[in-house]
Amino acid sequence: MPKTSTRQLKTYQTSLGFYDQAVAAPSMKAALAAWGASSNLFHQGVAKETDDPDVVAATMAKPGIVLRRPVGSNKAFTESAELPTDLAEGDARPRAKRRAVKATPKASRKTDGKQAREAAAAFEKEERRREAERRKEEAARATERARRDRAVATAQAALDKARREHEMRAEAIEAARAALDERAEAEQERWDKQRTKLEQALRKSRA
Repeated sequence: MPKTSTRQLKTYQTSLGFYDQAVAAPSMKAALAAWGASSNLFHQGVAKETDDPDVVAATMAKPGIVLRRPVGSNKAFTESAELPTDLAEGDARPRAKRRAVKATPKASRKTDGKQAREAAAAFEKEERRREAERRKEEAARATERARRDRAVATAQAALDKARREHEMRAEAIEAARAALDERAEAEQERWDKQRTKLEQALRKSRA
């Protein structure tokens, strides 16, 4: 049998925008990546590991998935959350300062080893799914680049061929033109000599 992953998940929580967000992840780095954070929210004091049993249970049920609830509320975390009602009503009053995430007391109810392993396996499955999607997107982009490169190469080859044919025809025309110029010059010289001779004969006959 394949060895079961023993990587343990932890639940991390933060507040971003209008929502509190929570995720079950193996590390702070993984949690930041799931949130799409561009800076270390843990160092900034706006993210933390939580042992709140309700939050832990919700995130462990969907490891790797970011769950949300309106900021500052006590509602359950879900994948989709309604905006806070005071914001939805367009209240023009100044927004209250975001409450700092408070440390929660250690929960007496802990996720047992089996649930943690199952959650870790589910998290890894989600990571594999995301990685497969990334590879699929990269393959699609590579295919599109190859198609575009082939189209460019075909168009360039057609242009180069047409240019070579044009240059050959132009050279042939120039050669024919040069030959015609020589013939025209020779004809002019012949005519000049013949005209001179005939004019002399005409003058003698008139004398």
